[in-house]
Amino acid sequence: MSTPYRALGCLLLLLPLVASAQADDPAAPAVAAAPASAPPATDMRAMFRDSEDGRFDMSRWLLEHRGFLPVPIIITDPAVGNGGGVALAFFHKPASTPAPDGEGGTRKMATPDIYGGGAMRTENGSEAYGLGASLHFDEDRWRYRGGIAKASFNLGFYTPGTRLPATEIEYNVDGLMSFQQGFRRIGERDLFVGLAWIYMDMDIGFDVASDRDRFQPHELATRSSGLGLSLEYDTRDNPFTPSRGWLGMIEGNYYLPGIGSDTAFQSYRGHAYGYWPLGSRLVLGGRADARWANGDIPFYRLPYIDLRGIGSARYQDTRAAVLETELRWNLTRRWALIGFVGAGRTWGRHNSFSDGSSQVSKGAGVRYLIARQLGMHVGVDYAWGPEDDTFYIQVGSAWR
Repeated sequence: MSTPYRALGCLLLLLPLVASAQADDPAAPAVAAAPASAPPATDMRAMFRDSEDGRFDMSRWLLEHRGFLPVPIIITDPAVGNGGGVALAFFHKPASTPAPDGEGGTRKMATPDIYGGGAMRTENGSEAYGLGASLHFDEDRWRYRGGIAKASFNLGFYTPGTRLPATEIEYNVDGLMSFQQGFRRIGERDLFVGLAWIYMDMDIGFDVASDRDRFQPHELATRSSGLGLSLEYDTRDNPFTPSRGWLGMIEGNYYLPGIGSDTAFQSYRGHAYGYWPLGSRLVLGGRADARWANGDIPFYRLPYIDLRGIGSARYQDTRAAVLETELRWNLTRRWALIGFVGAGRTWGRHNSFSDGSSQVSKGAGVRYLIARQLGMHVGVDYAWGPEDDTFYIQVGSAWR
């Protein structure tokens, strides 16, 4: 996935997840729960207290509040620098649905529908604004995820492989990006088949005009339009901060001139995230993620190593793979510490797999259970990579 495409994805994924960041607002009420005689639906103080442990919790606010919620967006990606923005997110609690496995006819709350809009800007002049949604229909038999954004990103392309010395080429992409995806549940299982349409129409500019001559004509294609197929299997106990189960997905996207693309190429991804409880306080997570591309792919759509601590698109080629593990230690019911380490490698056009070198990053973080009914944690990670060290504001899982 390219840097601008990932940035679009980050903006759109923030809309479903970022609402809980309001918990860190110093203006949020910090008072005791209302007495039993107070009407809970109208008492804002009780709205932010959990009925089970009396701690600060935003479950009712997110699931019962009728209206848009303004929330901050915080960006700390080394590729675009520090920055921020604001999103307006709305959570809608759907009706109860049968459990996917159908055991005992039990029912559970489906993932809430979430939609809204947002805008962001970073210190290097990159900016984006857009709309996004994650919706469920017909008792969760159908799902929709998608959005549209207008963006301008100032980025660096690093000449890969055996070219010596490695050179950073500064460039800008400016235009419209759209991602639309629908899913259909297969039977009563946790298995979904998906169809996607991905569209990008970007103008490309270089800080040094002569840098354009470094690329083949197809690598400078400005418009890409592709259709994708995917298969997703999801047994996680919740989609925000899982503690058990796993997610597996394979997808292929096909870009063709007949559907509006300047060039013909294909992009593929296969990834799996697993979560295993170790006793009552520890949760071990594992991630395997592989991406590859074939054909006349534009240079800014090349796969790259996607790890905390490594700047987006810092290491890229036609093939990229990542392994990462994370351990969460639940100190209390609300607070947790995490540690993580990962390694990634790129190869394909300029190096064979054996000639490539692995890039390693590691870090630690802290989490707070901000919405118990959703199983959603928020927190901060600090990561060290081969060139950069930086922090990340996390809402839900760091793995997307």
